[in-house]
Amino acid sequence: MIALLLRDLKLSFRAGGGALIGILFFLTVVAVIPFGVGPDLNLLSRIGPAIVWIGALLAALLGLDRLFQADRDDGSLDLILMQEHPLVLTVLVKCLAHWLANILPLVIASPLLGLFMNMSEVAIGAVMLTLLVGSPALAFIGAVGAAVAVTLPRGGLLVSILVLPLTIPVLIFGVSASYAAVEDPAPFLPPFLILVAITMFFAVIGPLGAALALRNAGD
Repeated sequence: MIALLLRDLKLSFRAGGGALIGILFFLTVVAVIPFGVGPDLNLLSRIGPAIVWIGALLAALLGLDRLFQADRDDGSLDLILMQEHPLVLTVLVKCLAHWLANILPLVIASPLLGLFMNMSEVAIGAVMLTLLVGSPALAFIGAVGAAVAVTLPRGGLLVSILVLPLTIPVLIFGVSASYAAVEDPAPFLPPFLILVAITMFFAVIGPLGAALALRNAGD
């Protein structure tokens, strides 16, 4: 499994552009908001956590269609389906590799984009922490959509359509926890723990659903 993780990471970095395109898209989404809402720094500070989360969510959707597509194109997907290791575990490792290569850079870039939104240090830290905890769920959810669309020639848009509604709970509790960290009356821990629970839930359900979809696609 470690070999598979390293292989997918090498392929992601060798292909190039995935993480960079995601960061540039993330930057674009966040950068255009001030032009729409005006130069009110207080308003930007209030909506900053939500905008950063939405930008990260949309950027994370960009590369999901490539999660299994490269394996299908070079024929290695058939070998994965025939291997002795449980397919669910293989999908879990591939999700982890995708998160490390494509989504973790968005988390690392979020503090810089938080500064663009005039967010406080506490808000920036809260957003980064919630993204770090909640963003793996995006990869697990996306694996299901990518597995369903793996046999389609142009499944990128379909993956986004399938995945986006399922990511709404992650967005809601990620933003809620971020706001709770900077608003004294609102407790931070309850929405944060729910976000952790959502990630753990999809860490189980996502690879399982993706494995079933890949089995059906292979048949």
